[in-house]
Amino acid sequence: MTDTWMNAVDKRSVSALASGDLQPVNVEQIEMDDAGLRFVVRWVSSLADKDAAKGVAKGAARGTASVAIPGGPRDPDFNPFLNPDPELTVGPLGEEHVVILNKFPLCDRHLVLARRHFEEQLLPLTRSDFTALAIIMSEAGGTGLYNGGAAAGASQRHKHLQWIPSGHGNACLKFYSAGLPADLLEQGVVRHPALAMKHCFVRVHCGEDVPVDVAAESLHAGFELACQQLGLTLDVDGRLAPYNLLAGHGWLLMLPRSQECFEEISISAVCFGGTLYTRTPEQMETVRQAGPLRVLAAVGC
Repeated sequence: MTDTWMNAVDKRSVSALASGDLQPVNVEQIEMDDAGLRFVVRWVSSLADKDAAKGVAKGAARGTASVAIPGGPRDPDFNPFLNPDPELTVGPLGEEHVVILNKFPLCDRHLVLARRHFEEQLLPLTRSDFTALAIIMSEAGGTGLYNGGAAAGASQRHKHLQWIPSGHGNACLKFYSAGLPADLLEQGVVRHPALAMKHCFVRVHCGEDVPVDVAAESLHAGFELACQQLGLTLDVDGRLAPYNLLAGHGWLLMLPRSQECFEEISISAVCFGGTLYTRTPEQMETVRQAGPLRVLAAVGC
């Protein structure tokens, strides 16, 4: 496209806000320290209204791209990405993906990068998936997110990545930088001392101004290396076990998942970037009492 992606995203956002198709969430937040890491814990206060209005069912009837935020309800018979709402669609991204505004964005410019044709979310990520992510990241940096299956917080079966920009309170891998070696060579693998669950960080080339082909190749190689390091292999249907992936700021983080929730708090990839989301104020207190790192470890392996 002739315009930059972020300009196109902003233009579509203005239109979708005016029409009511884009519905930003309202949050209240507190910050918590745990083992030297500063977490943001947000209560999504607008979820009460969304739940009461049965937003997913209403969206299905209208054919809108109702993208659930962490912990959102799931409708197994509704696929918002097969024929996405035109008001939320930014445009095609290469031959295999389309860029869609997240209907309930966690922040400005919260994007979904969905496959044009249906693929299961538990199928391995491909070079073309990482190319789509690299196109956005090479222009605007930010953080790529992937929820591999329902147990990892995925609200839809149709394969899709998410992307959020850098910004105060937004999830990102810079959150872990003090505990990671800055001089690690590309495709080097390391664990973070604060994370008790099974995981690995892989050093990759990605981010703003990194050429798309370079970033896509590095991210894909890092993903395959992480699968090997974590023992994630394909089942008889060619699917991986549930996992989360985050990418940005020169790192790829990947971790297998054992369950979706900690005491009814849904945990998705964004939470492993230092920003946890809850549906009630009481759940914020649950996180405070347990400690964010314990919450994350409990849903890992």
